[in-house]
Amino acid sequence: MKRVIYSLYIDLPAKEHFGNSKNQHDTIEKADVTINAFKKHYNKLVESKLTYAEYCEAEFIMFEYDSKYITFENNFLKDFPEFTGYEVINFYKIHLLQELAKKYDEILYLDFDAVPLTDEVFFDVWDLSKGICVYNNNKQIIRSRQVNHSIRSPSAKYFNCQAMLLDGDHNPNNDVINTGIIGARKEDVIRLDYFGNFKDTIDLMTRLRTEKNDLYPQNIIDMFRYDNETIFSYKKEINNINIQWLDDRWHYFFDKQNYIPRDTRIVHAICKDFDKVWERYD
Repeated sequence: MKRVIYSLYIDLPAKEHFGNSKNQHDTIEKADVTINAFKKHYNKLVESKLTYAEYCEAEFIMFEYDSKYITFENNFLKDFPEFTGYEVINFYKIHLLQELAKKYDEILYLDFDAVPLTDEVFFDVWDLSKGICVYNNNKQIIRSRQVNHSIRSPSAKYFNCQAMLLDGDHNPNNDVINTGIIGARKEDVIRLDYFGNFKDTIDLMTRLRTEKNDLYPQNIIDMFRYDNETIFSYKKEINNINIQWLDDRWHYFFDKQNYIPRDTRIVHAICKDFDKVWERYD
């Protein structure tokens, strides 16, 4: 059984984080918080993942800005010049998932701001033959047609995926999947077929966000964007992929609560307060 844990870090300019989002909270100042925190805590963020991979007896690969990424980015932007750098990076991590599935039997992806706090082996706790392991943000969905959130909000992703499914005469029910932590075996990565007919998928997303329709008011359409998690949820539904939902112990969202529970296995520090994370880690 060949196993790998991987992560990704690209030092992205602040202006590339939110593109042309119309939401007042999608600011350069907000992006700067992430940029500065990653630079300050880079070494320990890498070390924590490498140490956990050793516990899991898995290979660890840290992907960064190199010739392979540059080639991917150039080809991607040639085909889809409307994408922001942030969007390219998030599609790249799924591309890496597919590439690693050619060599490894089981794969664990960790966002760069996700820190393991345990020596329990992920692959022993989660039987990946039962489906891909991800977290859902369904509790954060606001289904009101008056909602006006960020392009990255759970509500934006929910309505965007719903519109995509309806356009293809599929059941519109969907889950808001978070790809900050992904556990998968190679067979399910192949079945997901994330980049299959990818241009058609992007053309669909473009049409839904640029053409007026009778289903959604403009405030909903303004939230639509080219989001990797929206496509992941869409592909899960149309390809009938089995999913296991990670619990709060294995994907704990650390944001504004200033608290990390003692039984947390992996903390996802979306607030970027890594000093608090290291208090628990050490």
